[in-house]
Amino acid sequence: MAAPVAEDAPPLRALLVASVAVLLAAADTYVVVLVLPEMMGGVGLGIDQLQRGAPLISAFLLGYVAVLPLVGRLADLRGRVPVLVACLLAFAVGSLLTAGADTLTTAVLGRGLQGLGGGGLVPATLALVADRWPVERRGVPLGAVGAVQELGSVLGPLVGALILAASGWRAVFWANLVAAAVLGALLWAPRRSDPRLVALAAVSTGLTALAVLAPERLTSGVRTGLAFAPLAAERAWTAPVALAALGGWLALAAVWWVRHGGAAVTAAVDLPSAALLTVALSCLVLAFATSDPQVQVVADDAPLLLAGCAAAAAGFWWRNRRTDRPLVAPGLLAPRAAWGALVVNVLVGTALVAALVDVPIFARLTTASQDQVAAALELVQLLAAVPVGALLGGWLCRRTAPRWIAATGMLLAAVALAAMTRWDATALDGIGSAAVLVLAGFGFGLVIAPVNAALLAVVPDDAHGLATALVVVARMIGMLVGICALTAVGLRVFYLRQAEIGSPLTLCPQTPTDCPQFESATQAAALAELHAVFGGAAGCALVAAVLCAVLLRVDGPGRAAPGELVRVV
Repeated sequence: MAAPVAEDAPPLRALLVASVAVLLAAADTYVVVLVLPEMMGGVGLGIDQLQRGAPLISAFLLGYVAVLPLVGRLADLRGRVPVLVACLLAFAVGSLLTAGADTLTTAVLGRGLQGLGGGGLVPATLALVADRWPVERRGVPLGAVGAVQELGSVLGPLVGALILAASGWRAVFWANLVAAAVLGALLWAPRRSDPRLVALAAVSTGLTALAVLAPERLTSGVRTGLAFAPLAAERAWTAPVALAALGGWLALAAVWWVRHGGAAVTAAVDLPSAALLTVALSCLVLAFATSDPQVQVVADDAPLLLAGCAAAAAGFWWRNRRTDRPLVAPGLLAPRAAWGALVVNVLVGTALVAALVDVPIFARLTTASQDQVAAALELVQLLAAVPVGALLGGWLCRRTAPRWIAATGMLLAAVALAAMTRWDATALDGIGSAAVLVLAGFGFGLVIAPVNAALLAVVPDDAHGLATALVVVARMIGMLVGICALTAVGLRVFYLRQAEIGSPLTLCPQTPTDCPQFESATQAAALAELHAVFGGAAGCALVAAVLCAVLLRVDGPGRAAPGELVRVV
């Protein structure tokens, strides 16, 4: 394998800027849930057309997951900072398209680019930490990156709500554009910049802004209006100004490719393997992300998608074993801690998503006002504890074996989730529920740095980007599959309980339209559904705790200080 290119940026500056970029992408992931109804209205969809608006979410997930292994591998071959800059560029262009979108197609394309850029920031930043800190000192910076990423889940909805109150949903993405441009410039500034890249980036950005915004003064002009008139009916992207913007971005990509040794990178990566893995992940994401968890585990076309996923995965395995330029080097995931980190992260994602989705549902079900803001505030108690746990977990890695820290974190999360299975309709009235939520968030945070530390300790230096990308993919897959599977289990419980209730006519023959007994029984059935989901999540967390203790053991030659992480050679 080729060694990563040496970085020119100061270590602290590069890490700080990259960490803020991770915060930006994480915040965007959560803020879209808040502004989704307004976004749908902005692209011509009514609130009753929620299914048609689903691609706004699934496109982001697809961009985030599908090409992540390839991005991680490119970070290994070309260096972390160039990939970080490219990811921020993709995120900025996606934000621009989304902010100015007046059609669903444009918004979906923008969200896909945002996902691609945002997803690539995480493994490149984690690999940057591994490159610049020795193995025994990585815990704190890895914990800091994990804490910043989780902090985005807290700040995202809050900042989004403020922007939404002051302006509109488009302002959220304009803010993303500005922030991504500033961060990209800060990363790029210490490097020797090619004037051609700067000029092309400026021109392409300007043309894209004109194409997206389409100022009325220009579009209505006798001479300038022709530049905004589509060459093909109802195809806004065929307007001359849009085609010029597209040509600018293609030229920028070509110059960047040549300037940064794209031919050498292409020669070092087996593109057919990368394409097959991308197809496999795309099919898997779409099979679960486009389903309606309230009525189905997988989407209607899941059989075809899952068959395509299996075929592409088999093709990737066959191709990757036979090419002399494998995307995933043979033996990369052979160490127990390496594949163990992937398995653990799948279970962590499954347990975490249950809390993220069902705690607000529980709050709305059991509070009289059923206020969405109040439900979100309950979830904030959990989310705010995650960064604290991540920082402490990173600090403890210098003193305790990572596997025990991770196992403790997942055990705490399992205990908290198990406690949620005993919540009744009045559980949120006292401070006990707050303690449970904080305990769960702290446990989920505690596992972040140890898992990454154990993984990075057993894979070669020139594969850190790919390895961390695979861990992120594992967690996202766990979240996608977990929410569908656990919801299906919960619904099964709900339907069984509902069948035992009977009808309002039986319970309240005199006043069937106002039957407290029926309402109480229905609420109890809904609580049983949520208890089943929390119980399943607790089971996943408990299994993850055991696997952390068993699989994340990092051994190496020589003796080490107590708790010191030793590299495998």
